[in-house]
Amino acid sequence: MILLHGGGQTRHAWAGTALRLAEAGYYALAYDARGHGDSAWSEQGDYSPDALMGDLHQVVSGLSRPPVLVGASMGGLTSMVALGEADRDFASALVLVDIAARLEASGVARVLNFMSAHTGGFASLEEVVDAVSAYNPHRPRPKGTDGLRKNLRFRDGRWYWHWDPRFLNHASRTQAGEALVQQERRETAAQRIRVPTLLVRGGSSDVVSPEGARALQSLIPHAELADVAEAGHMVAGDRNDLFSEAVIDFLHRHVPPNTGD
Repeated sequence: MILLHGGGQTRHAWAGTALRLAEAGYYALAYDARGHGDSAWSEQGDYSPDALMGDLHQVVSGLSRPPVLVGASMGGLTSMVALGEADRDFASALVLVDIAARLEASGVARVLNFMSAHTGGFASLEEVVDAVSAYNPHRPRPKGTDGLRKNLRFRDGRWYWHWDPRFLNHASRTQAGEALVQQERRETAAQRIRVPTLLVRGGSSDVVSPEGARALQSLIPHAELADVAEAGHMVAGDRNDLFSEAVIDFLHRHVPPNTGD
């Protein structure tokens, strides 16, 4: 399985999910997207959807069998469009985490506004906690900062998110609030998805609405839908227990673990 994180995150966002998948008999691979975490920053500042999809194809090419793709937000867009535009099914199943062909402009704007607001860094880790708590008011305030440190780097006396700010250059918005991959391209790609597909939506998400979820099912008729209560756009982080259960149930029915090797 390949786990693709969202914009501004790192592979560490999947720590709890990867453990649950391993316990269920699956091998989970999570990597930092270009410009994020420990991956190199693009010399040309190229964080376009096509560049991200090219990176995914490179990772898949090193595997011995078609993987399950699990993509959250940006990682979901990358997975869905890459698979839908490919001339063959290079994955055995697709799990989209609070991402779809139709997105809510207000939710997309809120994500991008949060990312844009802090490119100048933070004076302290407490400021980081305050910012994250304001963005996710429904999630309990972190008791420590160890988890946040994995997404930050300290330089010149300030704490900075561990992603290239030039990434936002590719998150340009249309008047409708669209970003990264435009809706028409997403819809066209979604219609070509043939592998088993699951959309895990945060019950209180402002990025994927119930109407957006149904619209995805009209494009991918065989797609299944799981709503995770008490979760927003960051489903795996908000309720990892319920999220992991939904994914593992889907996998056991469509891609059971291979115990032979």
